[in-house]
Amino acid sequence: MNTNINLRKWFDQQFLPSSFIKDGNKDFIVEMAPSYLRQGMKIYDVGGEAALRIHQKKTALCLNIVGIDISQTELDRAPVGGYDETVCADIVNIHGAGDGDLVICQAVLEHVKDTEGALRSIASLLMPGWRALIFVPSRNAVFARLNVLLPEKLKRKILYGVYSNARAAQGFPSFYHKCTPDDFIAMAKHNGLAVIESRYYYISSYFSFLFPVYLVWRIWVVIFKSIAGHQAAETFSMVLVKKALCKGIEGRQGKVFFSENLW
Repeated sequence: MNTNINLRKWFDQQFLPSSFIKDGNKDFIVEMAPSYLRQGMKIYDVGGEAALRIHQKKTALCLNIVGIDISQTELDRAPVGGYDETVCADIVNIHGAGDGDLVICQAVLEHVKDTEGALRSIASLLMPGWRALIFVPSRNAVFARLNVLLPEKLKRKILYGVYSNARAAQGFPSFYHKCTPDDFIAMAKHNGLAVIESRYYYISSYFSFLFPVYLVWRIWVVIFKSIAGHQAAETFSMVLVKKALCKGIEGRQGKVFFSENLW
């Protein structure tokens, strides 16, 4: 296993541009999400991941974090004091009060059967002019297509057989409903959200256990990107802003102004 992983790293570093070897999960948590944190924000954490990652910033920035997850067990995994409030519910069924400054949703929406309904709920959590940060594996990725096609029991047997430490964090049923960059751009527009930043990633770890398979997959990704552009991304992140009804919105962080293309 280690030999194959080392071969994978060597191949990527020697033959692929940096844009093909940037890990989306890490970039979302280490770079993107922290850059949008501000003093005194009310943050909705959809899926239970943000509290684990930004817990050390909670006190320093006086953040108010509300955890939303369909599983109470997942919510209970948060550090002590990580949440000020929890809501155990399917995100599709949430009707928010429109009082949030930020929504963080990492690797959740691929597990939702109604992705557009989930985005509508996310929009309802936000005040006008404030943002949702979303990280999603793409339906167009090879691993996603296999995930959709293979029976659930067989998928778990393969996943846990190759990656024995994946039981705690992976293996949840995935649907990838409308989980492509272009679908998200369209759904955001339909639900009063505008895309103000997007990042596309062309790497995942699923095939790193066997280098020959990994090599074939990497060649495919390069070819696919040359044909389909960002639709070939394995994973992607987007920053969505809730559109305002007027040019100035007074929120907890002060007045925010928007350009005409956001109306």
